[in-house]
Amino acid sequence: MTAHTVEYVRYRIPEQQSAEFLAAYTRAAAQLAAAPQCVDYELARCEEDFEHFVLRITWTSTEDHVEGFRTSELFEDFLAEIRPYISSIEEMRHYKPTTVRGTGAAVPTLYAWAGGAEAFERLTEVFYDKVLKDDVLAPVFEGLAPEHASHVALWLGEVFGGPAGYSETQGGHGHMVAKHLGKGITEVQRRRWVNLLQDAADDAGLPVDAEFRSAFVAYAEWGTRLAVYFSGPDAVPPAEQPVPKWRWGAAPPYQG
Repeated sequence: MTAHTVEYVRYRIPEQQSAEFLAAYTRAAAQLAAAPQCVDYELARCEEDFEHFVLRITWTSTEDHVEGFRTSELFEDFLAEIRPYISSIEEMRHYKPTTVRGTGAAVPTLYAWAGGAEAFERLTEVFYDKVLKDDVLAPVFEGLAPEHASHVALWLGEVFGGPAGYSETQGGHGHMVAKHLGKGITEVQRRRWVNLLQDAADDAGLPVDAEFRSAFVAYAEWGTRLAVYFSGPDAVPPAEQPVPKWRWGAAPPYQG
């Protein structure tokens, strides 16, 4: 999949025109929101010099922007709103993301919020104890290796933002997928897996706040649905991929 393109448009708007400029972009933003080529957008104003604005638009690709959006009816309406300010543009360029990226510590990872490695070790220990006693899942995990729970703890820890312990000792996403090939996991088994994982999270003392649990369950749903697919007869194993990184969902961590 091609990486998205980020367009930056830098404006210098006299302060006496800023209210009209913001109003125009508020109207023009409706066209961006409706454009299938637009991923997201944001207009920011300089704190040190109120005359400087930067519009950031993430496009699905440069071609989609230039040959798609700019040739659409949406662009005509967009341009009609911002046309008076075109002469105030100081830069308008497309940028491709590099591999230098990451997040800061202002928002804790799900891994840290849960309690780190110890929390995920407790979780998997409790979970697999339940699994082996469960009529639906016990047959799937017959002959479970003693180290299985600790490997899954590493996996979940890495998925939720912790150290790359699983990648370094076991492999990437392809390694995990390979463990499900040919297993023929049913929807009933998948649903029981998700339910038992939630019960284990309660018993292991993982956080119960709505924001954490919504993200936690979202990953369980996503991961188990992939497991069902890759365990089926028509599954096509993916190319080698890194371990997925799960983050807070629509609701960030609640800090009252």
